[in-house]
Amino acid sequence: MFTGSIVALVTPMDNKGTVDRASLKKLIDYHVASGTVAIVSVGTTGESATLTHDEHIDVVLQTLELADGRIPVIAGTGANATAEAISLTHCFADTGIVGCLTVTPYYNKPTQEGLYQHFKAIAESTALPQILYNVPSRTGCDLLPPTIVRLAKINNIVAVKEATGNLSRVGQIQQQVDDEDFILLSGDDVSGLDFMKLGGKGIISVTANVAAREMAQLCALAAQGNFAKAHRLHQHLMPLHQDLFVEANPIPVKWACKALGLLATDMLRLPMTPLSDAARPVVERALKSAGLL
Repeated sequence: MFTGSIVALVTPMDNKGTVDRASLKKLIDYHVASGTVAIVSVGTTGESATLTHDEHIDVVLQTLELADGRIPVIAGTGANATAEAISLTHCFADTGIVGCLTVTPYYNKPTQEGLYQHFKAIAESTALPQILYNVPSRTGCDLLPPTIVRLAKINNIVAVKEATGNLSRVGQIQQQVDDEDFILLSGDDVSGLDFMKLGGKGIISVTANVAAREMAQLCALAAQGNFAKAHRLHQHLMPLHQDLFVEANPIPVKWACKALGLLATDMLRLPMTPLSDAARPVVERALKSAGLL
């Protein structure tokens, strides 16, 4: 459940900005049918930063309910205050959630020791498997390989989502982690295949929101060692990998999901706003290049 193509799922909203349950079910059905191995609910792409605490919990639990055991659900549980992250994690105990994706604390820029103590405190407060999430371009702090190696010694810290795009991190972590079962996941679609060539086990993907079957195939080919065929598919998807970030995620991918009929609206929570008129042709061309439109 922590390998292969894992979708960083968008949170569908209606025109009033409330969660659109019908579209959420359509998305989940799409991923079940397409071979996505797991869903991350309310991560960055799911607008975790702008949902209220109660909404955050509700979206994860609705996703779990609608998945109905057909696909594993991972809950986004990160916060920049350790106590808040622990509280959010505890909300999902004994719910059926298979694990938690916990982003590095944002804005307050802790030291590496602070990061270690933060993740250690969360992990020791729960039995749920924990996936570390490092995305310094958004959080302003970088979880460095030596700190990841220290954290990997904690029993229920089972994986890391590395979204730096820095491929040298794969080897640095692998060479020092004692636990052979510790999983490295890419959080960057552009470099995801190269990440897997170096020993990564999958991608927590934005692209999978609109190209779920293709991303599942890509990860399966990589797992089989068929990198020649995987590379051709990866290059076919490259315009999507790049142009789904023409504006801040999840602005473009929500527009793309609407264009493909997966969402009723591309509504986002302020301060995020819908895709600009200038960027729409860029995303549309990427969808057409991938054969999706």
